Amino acid sequence: MARNTFRTDEEVQNVFKLGHLKRLDKYLKPYAGKFSVTLGFTVLSSALGLLAPYLTMIVMDQSIPNRDIGQVIRLSAFMLFTVLINIYFMRYRMDAMAKVGQGIIRDLRLDLFTHLQRLPFAFFDSRPHGKILVRVVNYINSLSDMLSNGLMNLITDLLSLGIIIAIMLTIDVRLSLVALAGMPLLFAAVFIIRILNRKAWQIFSAKQSNMNAYIHESIAGVKITQSFSREAKNKEIFADVAGDVQKSWNHGTRVMFLMWPSIENISSFVITFLYIVAVAMIAEATLTVGVLVAFVAYIWRFWMPINNMANFYNTLITNMAYLELIFETIDEPVLVKDRIGATQMPKIRGKVTFQDVAFGYEDGQRVLDGVSFTCAPGDTIALVGPTGAGKTTVVNLISRFYELNAGKVLVDDVDISGVQLASLRSQMGIMLQDSFLFSGTIMDNIRYSRLDATDDEVIAAAKSVCAHDFIMETEEGYMTEVNERGSRLSVGQRQLISFARALLADPRILILDEATSNIDTRTEKALQEGLSRLLKNRTSFVIAHRLSTIKDATKIMVVDNGTIAEEGDHDALMALKGDYYNLVMSQWQG
Repeated sequence: MARNTFRTDEEVQNVFKLGHLKRLDKYLKPYAGKFSVTLGFTVLSSALGLLAPYLTMIVMDQSIPNRDIGQVIRLSAFMLFTVLINIYFMRYRMDAMAKVGQGIIRDLRLDLFTHLQRLPFAFFDSRPHGKILVRVVNYINSLSDMLSNGLMNLITDLLSLGIIIAIMLTIDVRLSLVALAGMPLLFAAVFIIRILNRKAWQIFSAKQSNMNAYIHESIAGVKITQSFSREAKNKEIFADVAGDVQKSWNHGTRVMFLMWPSIENISSFVITFLYIVAVAMIAEATLTVGVLVAFVAYIWRFWMPINNMANFYNTLITNMAYLELIFETIDEPVLVKDRIGATQMPKIRGKVTFQDVAFGYEDGQRVLDGVSFTCAPGDTIALVGPTGAGKTTVVNLISRFYELNAGKVLVDDVDISGVQLASLRSQMGIMLQDSFLFSGTIMDNIRYSRLDATDDEVIAAAKSVCAHDFIMETEEGYMTEVNERGSRLSVGQRQLISFARALLADPRILILDEATSNIDTRTEKALQEGLSRLLKNRTSFVIAHRLSTIKDATKIMVVDNGTIAEEGDHDALMALKGDYYNLVMSQWQG
């Protein structure tokens, strides 16, 4: 594995797309009622809290000089009331917005996961699974705080800022103008920092994605790593990948923390200048001490929401990098989907026809070129040929996992491009070379293909593929937990369970892609005997490198260089002494 394999970054976009924020509106709408009520309480709470400096000004300039103790008590009681109200509203807001935020996160994650389930194989073929996983988990988790509190804080701070400016203008216009003098400097600083900040966090998200992809692959391949003593080399590669994450994080935080010192410095200069002006005004008897005290309190509160909004902006910039990648995945086109007007696939009899089919996984590269053949219902078709010739591609196109470049695939003379995918695939059974088992029991894994199957039907399918005996030898039989990817079972046992799962679906078309490659000879012989009944009157496509397993097939097709080089039964092809004959003889001699 090359050192730089997992140091390739996804393209960093330089344009801030406001449309991504607008798209969040779809996820906010279901919670608009609770959000509005919470916002109303929060605004009321903030407005009451902003009265404290104004009341202090009244006490200092009126109550104390006039020795009005009653007014002091009334104003103090009102201030205590506002504090208690703020405590209650804050608790309500934290609870309500936590529910709103997590609801939005759940909906967004559900949309992303649902879309991933519909994306074609080509999407997953070209991306490390770790980079996909980080978008569903890490990136969406990063949005949680922004959606739970960030938006509410932003609206509240904007309203608070407006109220503060209005109060300051009411108290003294001259000091208000002095307080607002630092705003042009602030806008200039925000403009410069936001450009640097956004790009820095986009780079970090790309580096983090690389690290997750490497971790995912390393865990999945840990047995190979230990078998070839690659631990030290993998550690070296991971150190580079993790180092990239560390450097990009450090750079991002340095840029992000430029915002807070910028605001603090600007506000300090403004407040210093404000004191100078205020002292001169007091000396000229045009300003009271109470007004100064209130104004200083408001000026600090004036910069507080600005600081909060700057912090929110930092969070927004950071999360925009994640949000773009999330929506980029949601926007990934579903290339293989039901077309407009797609119809239900009738009950399949099993006739399959390829008409001049051409296909390539990448533009300009053809894996199949002009492939044509027809098989009758109940035929067993064996596909043989060298690795990479296109055998698996043929069976993938029957299930319409990819779209054709040219030609047609017909099932019972029906063009499968015009039928609903679910109605087509639900009548097919597929067993791939990589036998994938899910976390859960053996019973659950076999029943995965037909959820309404009874226990007896599951057991019957297992017996048909010679899996019942070894299942009963496990600690809890069919209720035995197999762990992720079936790690507690041997490769051959996983294949047999996958076979039972495919057969339980009672498919009209059965596809076996190297289905017996990891089964020992004795088990394979018993399996062939058990399958003979199940394959009867069922169209089957079998890919096998062990040619002894497919000599009884109705038709054998030799796939080579993207075409059907030869086809016929075993005896006819052996008599031809062509490619198939050479394959058989080479295996026999081996």
